[in-house]
Amino acid sequence: MADKRLIGHKTGTHNVDVEKGRLRFFAKATGQNDPIYTDEGAAKAAGHKGLPVPPSFLKCLEGEGRDLSATLKLLGWDLGRILHAEQSFTYHNMAYAGDVLTFDGFISDVYEKKGGALQFCVFECRVTNQDGEHIADIRSSLVQR
Repeated sequence: MADKRLIGHKTGTHNVDVEKGRLRFFAKATGQNDPIYTDEGAAKAAGHKGLPVPPSFLKCLEGEGRDLSATLKLLGWDLGRILHAEQSFTYHNMAYAGDVLTFDGFISDVYEKKGGALQFCVFECRVTNQDGEHIADIRSSLVQR
């Protein structure tokens, strides 16, 4: 049964240094052909202060600070019965190589479907940079069958 008391539960805060090499690797691995993601000269010529963070890379960085086993224990869920259900991003400012990003997460919803056969947990995370600028909001869901 979905435990509504978990809504608002803080899932933790962590900081990540955004490294150039990781950005380049992710851009290549995800097929980003735009040179702004791999060449600092191209990025600056396009008006960026450095290599920009490619779309969806924030989820990779956010996941580094989340202890999945602790989250599953909190929810009372079994790893063998969960799936990644949904993910979305709302971007407010650009993030760049050299930034230190802070990820501050919480559980925003817990609910069921199909008479309890499917249980969902929605996580939200606010991302800010070293200057306190709001970079993005990440929303993702897990489902247990």
